[in-house]
This record gives sequence, structure tokens and C-alpha cells, in this order.
Amino acid sequence: MSEKDFHQEYTAPKSALRLTPAKVTALSGALAGFLSGVAVCPLDVAKTRLQAQGAFASLLRSADARGTPPPFKYKGLVQTISLILKEEGIRGLYRGLVPIVFGYLPTWMIYFTVYEKCKPVISRNLDHEFGSYVLSAICAGAASSILTNPIWVVKTRLMLQTGSGSLMNPTFDPKIKSRASHYYYKGTIDAFRKMYKYEGLTVFYSGLVPSLFGLMHVGLQFPVYEKLKKFLRVDQEDSDVTGSRLWKLVAASSLSKMFASSITYPHEVLRTRMQLSGNTKEDPKDVKVYGKGGKKLGLFATMKNIYVKELMRGFYSGFVVNLMRTVPASAVTLVSFEYFKAHFTQYV
Repeated sequence: MSEKDFHQEYTAPKSALRLTPAKVTALSGALAGFLSGVAVCPLDVAKTRLQAQGAFASLLRSADARGTPPPFKYKGLVQTISLILKEEGIRGLYRGLVPIVFGYLPTWMIYFTVYEKCKPVISRNLDHEFGSYVLSAICAGAASSILTNPIWVVKTRLMLQTGSGSLMNPTFDPKIKSRASHYYYKGTIDAFRKMYKYEGLTVFYSGLVPSLFGLMHVGLQFPVYEKLKKFLRVDQEDSDVTGSRLWKLVAASSLSKMFASSITYPHEVLRTRMQLSGNTKEDPKDVKVYGKGGKKLGLFATMKNIYVKELMRGFYSGFVVNLMRTVPASAVTLVSFEYFKAHFTQYV
């Protein structure tokens, strides 16, 4: 065998798996998001319930004159997870896993693809490195939020179910069980079907406005992440999975996530509250928590509702649990993205 023939035979497998840079980014982002979503699903369930329970305050006792909040069912990470395990078993900690799996794959695929494509374009037109990172992150976040919002609305609804046809808290008049049954879902497909049937197409974009306001989150996180990578000289490290490079990536992703989450967390509470219930197409009496006449409260009315019933602490419901969820989730996402990308780059 000649040297030329040997070289062609040796490189054939690699050629068969040839990928474009865009495909490498999309595939790496999808796999990274998938791993992250599955890994922190129990924490996501706990966080969602802590964020949501304040919306049911009108069905509990009202705050007294001194502003004492109503007695909530869930209190902190350990108690919330313990109570879910006791009442619902291990399955309760993985409610909403299906939309998570199908949601994070396109979300991060879209995000990383748009982010990587925007960086060079914006950098050529904006002579400011940090500013180009911010704009790239915002563009990527807007694209992924708009395209995948329906999946996250369904995920939120499913995470608030406790099994056996019951909801986390009775949003609807418990004497009229048929109405509440409209809002209990047997699974992801059933949720999409019932939500469209009883609430219309617009329900799938509940919470989109605070999600877009939340773009400030990624606008802060990713530029800080990029700066920390440079400060820690991550790109100068060996690309092996072991070694100091891994820990530097974990540190950069965790610190950037904590910084962004601390500043922008209230938008997550607003988004969750607005995703709980949409306009009803049947009976205006169905909707009791959010407003009269079957009309869901808008962004500013929701903000006022939270402040009046829960004061400022309401905007940070579940914040500690959220940090305990988002920091490892971010670390898994960003670190695995870097390594998936490094692995798949050899097939470009």
C-alpha cells in the first residue's frame, strides 16, 4: 500500500463524520443543555414550587396588619424536597422532565449557535470587546426565549402538579372540580392539548415579557464568563478533561452565574407567576388568583400583586434554591459545552 493510499484509508472515518463549525456549536450546545436539565431537575421542581406558591396567597390566610406573610407549604430546599418525596415519591422530583429534555436541547442549540455567530459579526462593527459579548448574549437569549417559550410554560404547569389529579395548591374553586380538571395534565402532550383548548394559543407565550427582561441575565453572565476565562487563562490550559482547566471552567461559569442571578432574579419569579394561569375560554369564574373576568394580570399588575401580598421578599422567593440549582446547572452546561466543542472540532 502506497503512502497516499494509506493516508486516504486512515482519514476516511474522520471524513465521514465531517462537521461544519456551526454544526459543532449547535450539537455541543444541545448535548450540554440536555445533561444540565436532567442533572438538576429535582432542584428545578423545588425552585418552581417555591416561586409559585405566593400566587395562591389569596386562598390562604391574608397577611395581618404587620405584613406577616401567609403560611406557605414549602419552606426552603431541604423541607421542600423532603415533603415532595413524602407525598409524591421520587417521581415528584422529576415532574416536567419530558419538556426539560425536549426544551433544553433546542434552547441551548439555538443559544450557542446564535451567540457564536453574533460574536464575530458584532465585533467587526463594535470596537468594544465587552460590549460585543453583551449584545451577542442578548441576541442569542432573545432568539432562544421566543422560540422555546411554549415548552417552558408547559414545564412550569407540570412541575406544580402533585399527582392523582391534584395541583400544588387549589387555584380554582375546590367545590367545582370539573373546572380544576381542565388544568390537570396527564403528560406533556395532554398539557399542550388542554392549554390550547381551554386557554388559546396565547397561553404558550405567558411569561415571555419577563423572560425578555431577563435577557439582562445572559447579558451579564456570558461577558463575565468570557472575562473570567481570560483572567484565569483557561484557553492556555491543556484541553484534557482532567487537570486545572476543568476547575477553571467550573469557577468561571459558577461565579458568572451567581453574579447574574443575584441581580436579575425577580424576573424569574414574575415569569413563573405569569405562566401559572392564562385566559379561560369557558367561564370567567375559573380564574381566581390573577384577576376578574377570566383575564390574567399583566406584568405590572403581577408585580403590584406580589409586592402587596408578599413585600420585596416575594420577588426573591426560592432565591437560595435557585442559586443551588443554577450554579451547578451552569457549570455542567458551560463546561460540557467546552469539552463537547473541543471533541467535535476534530471532525471539522
